[in-house]
Parts: sequence; C-alpha cells; structure tokens
Amino acid sequence: MSDPLSRTFLALSDPTRRAILAQIADGAQSVTALVAASHLSQPGISKHLKVLEEAGLIRRERVAKTRPVHLEPEGLKRAGAWIDHYRQYWEGAFDRMDALITRLNEEAKKNGRQ
Repeated sequence: MSDPLSRTFLALSDPTRRAILAQIADGAQSVTALVAASHLSQPGISKHLKVLEEAGLIRRERVAKTRPVHLEPEGLKRAGAWIDHYRQYWEGAFDRMDALITRLNEEAKKNGRQ
C-alpha cells in the first residue's frame, strides 16, 4: 500500500495500535514498557510498531540497549487534515439545511400554515 493516508488509517484501525499511540503520547516509551502494558508478546508488539512506523505515526531509535518509541505528530496531522476537510463540508451542509428549515418554517408561519 503506497498511499500514506491509507497506511495511516490502516494503522489507526487497530485498537492495540491506538493504545500504543496513547501510551507514547506523553513521551517516548521503550518497547519493554509497551509490552508490559499490553497483553501481547514482544514479537506481537513489534509487528504493531512496524505498521505504525510505516504509516509515519511513530519513530524508533536506538539508545544504548533500549529502543525508545516516539510519537510522530505529522502522521496524525495528515489524517486530521483529511478528516477536517470533510468535517467542514458536512458542517456547511448542515448549516445550509438548518437555514432552509428555518426559512421554510418562517414562510409557513407567514402563510398561516402552522
């Protein structure tokens, strides 16, 4: 899958990966800490980390014997921008619908139909 946005949403579709992102939101965590906080083995967590890394949502580094996992906000910003575009569209559509309903109700009151 070469589309970055599709990789992002694929990564976010899994509750374990969302839990990992929540866990590292306040600061980097070691893989060991991520394993301890989950019900998965180290290889299981590593598979999830690979998906998150390929989606650009995290970055891993090597510090001595640890591999801290950091949140990469740009990946989330990309998904947020896409969602925000459609949120604005639908809010505008709902605002127009509300205005139409208000206008129709006012016209009905003027014509004595209510």
